[in-house]
Amino acid sequence: MPANLPPQYFEAEKSYRLAKNTQEKIRALENMMAIMPKHKGTDKLRAELRRRMSRHSEELETKYVIGKKGLGYQVKREGAGQAVLLGLPNVGKSQLLSAITNATPDVANYPFTTQTPIPGMMGFENIQIQIVDIPPITNHESQPWLVNLLRSADILLIVVDLGAEPLNQVETVLQELNKLRIEPMAKSVLVIGNKGDLDNASENYQRLSAKYDAQFPLITISAKEGTGLEELRKEIYQALDVIRVYTKAPGRKPDFDEPVVLSRGSTVEDAAEDIHKDFHNKLKYALVWGSGKFDGQKVKREHVLEDGDIIELHI
Repeated sequence: MPANLPPQYFEAEKSYRLAKNTQEKIRALENMMAIMPKHKGTDKLRAELRRRMSRHSEELETKYVIGKKGLGYQVKREGAGQAVLLGLPNVGKSQLLSAITNATPDVANYPFTTQTPIPGMMGFENIQIQIVDIPPITNHESQPWLVNLLRSADILLIVVDLGAEPLNQVETVLQELNKLRIEPMAKSVLVIGNKGDLDNASENYQRLSAKYDAQFPLITISAKEGTGLEELRKEIYQALDVIRVYTKAPGRKPDFDEPVVLSRGSTVEDAAEDIHKDFHNKLKYALVWGSGKFDGQKVKREHVLEDGDIIELHI
């Protein structure tokens, strides 16, 4: 399927090539991701842009920590992807982090409990996803490191309190992201309506859905009561837009415990590079079970993989 990219995409691509620094490159990539239509024909290109985004974001983060030693915060990326919780004070981000990960943040009913970024690992089936809680988005003192973290994150999780005008909360978060020059449409965004156990939560969620359902995926939960959390885990995984690929050695069974996690649209070559650079350099061909025309089909480096594929690499 052809990509059918609009003229605006090529203008953004030109801006990327002419970018004078890493921040300008990231901004151009965000524009390219936002402009690019979402269909199977753009999956491979989208995967490549995400790899560039991740690489440039790591460069930017490293430069900041080295240049401002002791003043910034660097969250080491772990797991299959990174999602950042953001919202206004007292929406329940810390309680949510505690409910779905192994992190133990301070949880209190007063604002600005979270003062620094707090990462935790969320399990989903056979993978781990990193969830990072940050100070309220309106706390501008955290801007220097916050911009880097938000740019490098795979998903933005906007958490709102369903008991207190959630429409205004989402609008405020989007305005703050705009001030930080973060383009939400260039990323996976999930709006989480927390405190769904409150009396007025259902009515407020309906209003929230009517306004933003066409723009962002939405889900209602109660971190306090533990309701909706399994569905939330699934939504976060789907928002990552990744695939899980399993490896096997010749004559052996596949390893289903530790999948290779790749961006959707990735190829056999991408999988080989992720496993080991020697595989990437010496790879001759691969056998594939799943996305091939038949099980054990011999495929080239350019073969696009699908979720659940099993690959046997030959060097």
